Amino acid sequence: MSYSRRSFLLTSTAVALTSVYPGMIWAQKNPDTHGDATPKRGGTVTVHLNAEQRILNPALRASADVYLIGAKIMEPLVDLDGDGDPDPMLATSWESSDDGKTITFKLREGVNWHDGKPFTSADVAYTAMEMWKKHLNYSTTLQLYLEEVETPDDHTAVFQYSRPMPMDLLLRALADLGYVAPKHVYEDTNVLENPANNAPIGTGPFKFDSYERGRYVIAVKNPDYWAEDKPYIDKIVWRIITDQAAAAAAVESGDVQLTPYSSLALADMDRLKSDDRLTVSGKGSDANVPMNTIEFNFRREELADHRVREAIVRSMDIEFFCENFLYGFGKPATGPIPSSATNFYSDDTPQYPFDPKKAEALLDEAGYERGKDGKRFKLKLVPAPWGEDITLWSTFMQQSLQDVGIDVEIIRYDASGFLDNVYNKWDFDLATGWHQYRGDPAVSTTVWYRSGSPKGAPWTNQFGWQSDEVDELIDAAAFEIDPEKRRELYVSLSRKINEELPLWMAIEREFISVTSKELHNDHNNPRWPSSHWADLWIDG
Repeated sequence: MSYSRRSFLLTSTAVALTSVYPGMIWAQKNPDTHGDATPKRGGTVTVHLNAEQRILNPALRASADVYLIGAKIMEPLVDLDGDGDPDPMLATSWESSDDGKTITFKLREGVNWHDGKPFTSADVAYTAMEMWKKHLNYSTTLQLYLEEVETPDDHTAVFQYSRPMPMDLLLRALADLGYVAPKHVYEDTNVLENPANNAPIGTGPFKFDSYERGRYVIAVKNPDYWAEDKPYIDKIVWRIITDQAAAAAAVESGDVQLTPYSSLALADMDRLKSDDRLTVSGKGSDANVPMNTIEFNFRREELADHRVREAIVRSMDIEFFCENFLYGFGKPATGPIPSSATNFYSDDTPQYPFDPKKAEALLDEAGYERGKDGKRFKLKLVPAPWGEDITLWSTFMQQSLQDVGIDVEIIRYDASGFLDNVYNKWDFDLATGWHQYRGDPAVSTTVWYRSGSPKGAPWTNQFGWQSDEVDELIDAAAFEIDPEKRRELYVSLSRKINEELPLWMAIEREFISVTSKELHNDHNNPRWPSSHWADLWIDG
C-alpha cells in the first residue's frame, strides 16, 4: 500500500464517520462474524491475565499485557482499522510537510479525562516529550529526532522533527506508541513512580476501578465516553491466573470468556479447537507477530564463518517442528519481516531450506570435520525463558545440531539472567527467543541488525556483527518519506540480511486467542487484544 503526502489528511466523510464510532468503516466492510445480530448492552467480560503487571500505563510501557488492560482506559492518537490502516482515535486528521519534518495532528474535541478535566493538545505535547521521547521502550528510538511539540490551540499538536519522519512509519507506530496521558496528573512528579501508573486516568471507553494484586484488575464503563452510545459492556475483569491448567479450566467452565496472546499451553489450545463454544484463532493479532530466533555470537570463531551459520539453519526441519511441536501454530519464516507485513514483505530473498547433507558438507568445507567421537565442536545455547515454544525450540535445535555433529549445551536462566548474559555479558554462543514485529520494520525489527546500540540493550544487535551496507539501508529507510521508495529499501535490506545471515528469524508465529462465542465484535482489527473494545458486546 502506498500513500501520497496529502492522502494522510482524511476526507471529511471518513473523519465524520470515525469520529463517532472508531473502527466503523472496517465494520461496514467486515460485518460481525457471529452474524448481524443487534448489539446487546450490559454484562461483564472476564479476561485471563497470565502475569502480574507492575505498570498499567501504555504511554510508559510498550507491552502486550499492558495494552491488554491500559488500552481500554487510555487511548492513542490513532489505532488500526481492520485493514491495518490508521484509524482516528484522539487525533481526527493529520498532515505532513513536504520535507517530512513537521507533522500536524488535529485533535478530537469534546473529550474529557476520566476525572472530568478536558483533553487538550497540552496533554499530547507533555506525553510526547516527557514519556514517549524519554521513557517509552521503542519510542525513545522512534522519537529520537523529535525537537518539540507546538500547541497553537487546544486541538492542534504540531510535531517538529530535526530529520524527516515517514508518515506511514509514524502512524503505524503510534497505534502502539501513541497513548496519551493527562498532563495535569503527571506534571511536576516522577512520572515513573506516579500512582496513576497503576490506577490509570484516561479518556477511553472504560474507567479504572480497582487492582487487587495477585487476583484481578477491574475497569467499568465510562458513561461520558466521546463515542456516542459506546461502550456496550458494563465491566471488564482481568483475572490473574498464572497456572496454565487452571486458566484452561476457567475457559472451559465459562468463568473466563477470553485468553489472548497464546497464554494457554499449546496442547490445550489444540484441544480447545474442537470445543464448539470457543474460537481458537490468531485473527486479530496480525499487527504483532512473534518470530522465534536463532542468534549467533560472532565472537565465536566458528560462528563468524557464514558456512557454519548456514549449516546450522539448514540443519533445522522447521516445517516438521511447527507441525509436530507447535500443533501447527506457526510456519517457517523467510527473513526479518513477517509475511503478514504486506507493505514491506518480500519472498524474493535467499533461503536455506532443511538439507542436513548440505549442512554436513558446509561444515566439512569450513574445516570442522567430525572427530573420532563424531563431534565437530561444542556450542552453548541460551534460550529465553518466556514461552513453551522457546523451550521446545531450543531442545529441537540441540537435537538437530547433534545430528550434524555439533554438540550443544543448553544453559537456562530466568528473565534477568537471560537478558544479562546475552545482551550485556555476551556470554553465549547461540541464543533463541522472540522477535515481535510491531507494524513497521523501524519500530522493533531493524534494531536487531543496526550496529551502535548501547551495550546491554535487550533485543538489539549485541552479536559482534556489523555491516556498513546494512546500517546505511536501515538509516535511509528510517528517514525516507516516499512510501514506495521506503518499501524498496526494506526489500533490499531483507535480501542483504538473508545473504549475510547475522541471525535467523526461523519461525513466524501467531498470538492465539481462545474466545467464547458469546463475545461479538471481537478480533476485528489487527491489534484487537491491545485495542479499545468500545464496540465489544456479550450475548450471555
